[in-house]
Amino acid sequence: MRCPIPTRAAQRVGWRKAWLSLVLLAVVGLTGGSARADWPMYRGPGGDGIARQPIRTNWTEQPPVLLWRKPLTNGLSSVAVSAGRVFTQVRQGGALNGTEICVALDAATGNQLWASPVGLARYPDGGVGGDDGPRSTPAVGGDRVYVLGSYLTLHCFDAATGETIWSKDLRAELGAEVIPWQNAASPLIEGDLLLLNGNAAPNRVLAVRTSDGSIAWRLHNEAMTHATPVPATIHGVRQVVFWTQSGLLSVDPQTGTALWRFPVRYSTSSAASPVVDGDTVFCSAAYNTGANAARITRTGDTFTATARWPRRSSRPIHWSTPVVVDGFVYGLFELPNALGCLSLATGEDRWFESGFGYGATLLVNGKILALAESGDVVLVEPDPNQYREIDRFRAVNSRCWNSPALSEGVLYVRSTTELAAFDLSVAVAAPLRLSASHDAAAGRIRFEVTSTDGQPIDSSRAARIAIVQSDDLTRPLAEWGISPVSLTLEGGVLRAELPIATDPAARYYLVREQQ
Repeated sequence: MRCPIPTRAAQRVGWRKAWLSLVLLAVVGLTGGSARADWPMYRGPGGDGIARQPIRTNWTEQPPVLLWRKPLTNGLSSVAVSAGRVFTQVRQGGALNGTEICVALDAATGNQLWASPVGLARYPDGGVGGDDGPRSTPAVGGDRVYVLGSYLTLHCFDAATGETIWSKDLRAELGAEVIPWQNAASPLIEGDLLLLNGNAAPNRVLAVRTSDGSIAWRLHNEAMTHATPVPATIHGVRQVVFWTQSGLLSVDPQTGTALWRFPVRYSTSSAASPVVDGDTVFCSAAYNTGANAARITRTGDTFTATARWPRRSSRPIHWSTPVVVDGFVYGLFELPNALGCLSLATGEDRWFESGFGYGATLLVNGKILALAESGDVVLVEPDPNQYREIDRFRAVNSRCWNSPALSEGVLYVRSTTELAAFDLSVAVAAPLRLSASHDAAAGRIRFEVTSTDGQPIDSSRAARIAIVQSDDLTRPLAEWGISPVSLTLEGGVLRAELPIATDPAARYYLVREQQ
């Protein structure tokens, strides 16, 4: 619900004559519309692939509006969106002798704003093809952009200009080691720190200060994987979970102190990020690793991680991080190469739907948004009993191993050859106006709720509207009570009435719409 309290000048609009009990707050602000939010790092503001902003879901009736489509070649990075700019990485030059580039695009037009070199583009391990490129996604904090390259160069760029503010070569400065298929993890912003696995023994996990790139702490000899660390609050304690070659490692982001560890079998690569749901952390990887779930308990200041399932699941996810809804995991599983659902409590299979290949999954306003490898965007109702497709549309026409992003109702879909932006926003309803009149003969106060643009209020919108009241204007809006008026819809106008109160206390009234 969105209803800003009017200015002091408007607070006394109306009537304090014979009926001293009524003070009407006549015009209230915007109602309806989609929540506005940036997507500042890999998998969104929480690093969990969850977008809580509403989107339009009737794509067959109202197809997503293509805002722009731009060639964007050679890269597996996702995009970050902040303050009207879109950031990602691309490869320039060959796959064995090129350069990784961080680019900034205008979110409204897709036009390039700037491009800054990150480091070496060299991918000798194979398995991807000629459109291979950087895998890591930039992270945006305020007016700065942070990028971790495939060969462990860490950069801080000015978000507006692309100028380098500071940079660190972790191989040259710390002796960091590059793993096969190079770095794919994105840096994680946590307060005024950047957290990452720099893979420089014996203290591989580190935090650097966003201000100048200086090291805040370095600890732990757990070797890096391709998985991006995730922030979480478990049992009331803020922490960051890394997936390392020895398993899951949770640290205090401010000090680096290890909070708990959970051993996981490692083979070749772990690329999907861990997923935290309450006290359970899910992880999955290919190469005969499968899926695991750790239950985290806390006694005093001590955390303990134990296996939630009696045995690991044989269902691997290669690099597409899944989402959890109401105790069930939804993701793109490599076996049987399908969108599937597992029970987080037991690890048991629930269902699998073929035709997705590799791709990505997000949770958008409670719905599963899956990007298939083919370029189809598919909206799915989260149902552990069956696959229930809501709608789909073709977004791009080339290989999609990149995770999509959603910001301000716009879905950004990247493939290895292009980036497209689609408007999925919900139409913004006009603000509401509350007015009242006094019928002294009948001893009644009569209210009317209308739309400020003159359009009639329909029954579906009327069901979300209420008049609230308070006898204290300084009370937070969430504490105002529902007024005991019965609203009736007549000719696109909501009407109600109340008896004139006889006590001298002032009462304040607002119209409020529940989203």
